[in-house]
Amino acid sequence: MEKKKRKPFIIDGQRVAPGESKTLSLKFSESYLGSAVTVPIHVHRARKAGPRILLTGCVHGDELNGMGIIRELLYDQPPKLTCGTLVCVPVVNVYGLEHHMRYLPDRRDLNRDFPGSPTGSLSSRLAHVIFDKVVRQCDMLIDFHSAAVRRTNYPNVRADLSQPETRALARAFGCELIVNGKGPVGSLRRATLNAGIPSIILEAGEVWKIEPGVVNVGVRGVMNVLKSLNMVRGTITPPRYQTRISRTTWVRAERGGTLSFNINPGDLVEKGQLLATNYNIFGDERNQIAAPVDGIILGMTTMPVVKPGDAVFHIAHLSRSTLYRIRKKTEAGSNQDLYRRVQTDLATNVHQL
Repeated sequence: MEKKKRKPFIIDGQRVAPGESKTLSLKFSESYLGSAVTVPIHVHRARKAGPRILLTGCVHGDELNGMGIIRELLYDQPPKLTCGTLVCVPVVNVYGLEHHMRYLPDRRDLNRDFPGSPTGSLSSRLAHVIFDKVVRQCDMLIDFHSAAVRRTNYPNVRADLSQPETRALARAFGCELIVNGKGPVGSLRRATLNAGIPSIILEAGEVWKIEPGVVNVGVRGVMNVLKSLNMVRGTITPPRYQTRISRTTWVRAERGGTLSFNINPGDLVEKGQLLATNYNIFGDERNQIAAPVDGIILGMTTMPVVKPGDAVFHIAHLSRSTLYRIRKKTEAGSNQDLYRRVQTDLATNVHQL
């Protein structure tokens, strides 16, 4: 937590005093012409000391929802901080954003290079600058991600729940699903947690889009965290339910063909339930795909054509009692419920029978 006598907030020689809001530029590389390549950062500080919360988006340059969430927070719904500091990096991977791709020009995945190195590859140097200049100054991290290309994710928080402070942060965000795990080696959240800083990610939606429902989920989650830390005033908005996910399963295509789906992202499914039917291009049925376990559809393909081995569904395991408990709560919810609206929005991307 930020203390009254804590050192001034300075990024690359640029100081932000208590009570100030300022947009900074953090240099991490140079172009072929020798001009600076920078990452834009916005710092919003209350006059009173408090936690320093870091928000990051576009670590993968094609995952735009995080940028949309942070933009909404800064300009459409700016929080009135009573204490503490909000550090916002809407686009970490500026090269990826410019080229509409996940990676950097050296074809490396930035989210496998943290905490980076000052003498390494382009990706490793960017990771080092962000980690050394920004992450180490903060007390908590919320990192925004979307599914990989040709997939969509139902909103879920991912966190190492063995760490008490990270567990509290994940719960405070207020997402229905919390997937337990440390994250890949070299990922921003794992490196941040290894440095003693609680960190979570929100996985939601798909690439190349800023989806209104996902933005609403992200904004609500950040505001819940700020309220739980007494950084802003207001009432926390709880989810319809909240459950911990410790195991997931990928369901893959066994035959090539074209899929028609029977379920949507976020649907509860029971073992043996029909998920999709595979047809050839003339409409003749080839095979059916059934749920191997009880659970909830955490993510799924948006690509209707498949080859053997292609990932089709990502199912979060649920016990039968938990599934029934969640079903009871969701059936009692309003059609205007945020997560129901998000589910409907995401479902427009898949072809139903």
